[in-house]
Amino acid sequence: MMPRHHSPLAQVLIISVVCFLCPGMFNALNGLGGAGQLDMHTTSNANTALYATFCIFSLAGGGIVNVCGVRYTTAISCLTYAIYTGSYIYYNKTSNGGLTILAGSILGIGAGILWTAQGVIMVSYPAEEEKGKFISIFWVVFNLGGLIGGILPFAINYYHSGTLTNSVYFIFVILECGGSLTALFLVPPASVVRDDGSHATIVKGHNAKRECLEVIRLFKNKWMLLLLPMSFTSNFFYGYQFSQYNGAIFTLRTRGFNNLLYWASQIIGSYVLSLLLDYSKWSRRRRGMYALIITGVSFNAVWACTLAVQLRYTRGGEYTDYPGGLIDFLETPRAAGPITLYFFMGMVDSWYQNIAYWIIGTLTNDAHITARYVGFYKGIQSMGAAVSWQIGAREIPFMNQLIGNWVLLILSLPTMAYTVTRVENWALDDQMLSSSPALDNDSIFNRSFGWNMSSTHIVKSSKKNEIII
Repeated sequence: MMPRHHSPLAQVLIISVVCFLCPGMFNALNGLGGAGQLDMHTTSNANTALYATFCIFSLAGGGIVNVCGVRYTTAISCLTYAIYTGSYIYYNKTSNGGLTILAGSILGIGAGILWTAQGVIMVSYPAEEEKGKFISIFWVVFNLGGLIGGILPFAINYYHSGTLTNSVYFIFVILECGGSLTALFLVPPASVVRDDGSHATIVKGHNAKRECLEVIRLFKNKWMLLLLPMSFTSNFFYGYQFSQYNGAIFTLRTRGFNNLLYWASQIIGSYVLSLLLDYSKWSRRRRGMYALIITGVSFNAVWACTLAVQLRYTRGGEYTDYPGGLIDFLETPRAAGPITLYFFMGMVDSWYQNIAYWIIGTLTNDAHITARYVGFYKGIQSMGAAVSWQIGAREIPFMNQLIGNWVLLILSLPTMAYTVTRVENWALDDQMLSSSPALDNDSIFNRSFGWNMSSTHIVKSSKKNEIII
């Protein structure tokens, strides 16, 4: 039975397909290392430009989505993915990376807005008891894009050892344009109705000036500041994993094969974690802490294994000094370990990303507030990614990059843990808030914490008929 078009599930499925066709295809290319190019400098510089503008437009994305809506902003944003992918066709013909770097900066604008809209739909539309499930649904469909997108270069380039062919890039452009058309089926947040008859958000008036002020206030929001390490770290490791690991020690077709495993593991990992995050017999705090412990221990185990591999080489690509040269997946004895490790890199990444969104989802159910929170998260995330890709472009020693990634991960865990221990106090009832005009967010939070918490909502206790914060 098909879900109602205006239901949270239908809208999450639509944005999932959009991200399947656009960010999913981008991930498939990026996961090859150098977007399928032998020379990775152009892609690293393009990604630096991409994430620099991504950072700016993620911070502004909440205001843009709130003022302009999710439908057309998402549809237009999808076209920037097609522009970026198409630039590699020009690069294959001319070896001039200028257009690709420019296209990367344009993509950053679109990606910042798209991911803000995605966060609003995925986190604020579902009911409290369905957040983990809806995050998992999105992550499964979205990563099918990386999985299927990885099949194309793997199959087409099976007997080809150079860069990706123009035909592969052209197919990706067509798929990304399809994502833009799919976005037109999205509806305004105020039109989304849950199965119990409640609306996903309250209809409010918004203007550009107010949204700018609300974004600025986020930098005084206690919980946003606590989540800065998590936000900065959450995509930082992609540069190393995609280029300095997958792109450095594997043949082109094996990089494609690894892509299949990486995104398949994301699907598996996301589903497994959703079972824990929505386990109704445990409190949200307990679920969150168990999920964070599993993620932290697993991530540290993966980086320890990565260190063992990294000790064997100092440079990658066709001039790699990895023992025996580039690894092909048919060389089973020497390929099994490094390929399996890459599989688990994808799995623990999905756990980290899922719990990050889950934490943000505990802050509010209001779609307008969520837009700002997700925009802030994606903005800081993109800042970290821009730094990461520029480190790769500047040829910082691989070992130094590995250590930097590992340290950042460890530093992000304490503030995530502290935040999770407070999630039970943040269950939002936005409908009750709208009917309680006498309560003043700013004054309550200023008295309680000494912080300006204007973007955080008051909540109704699930245990008592009282207002808590």
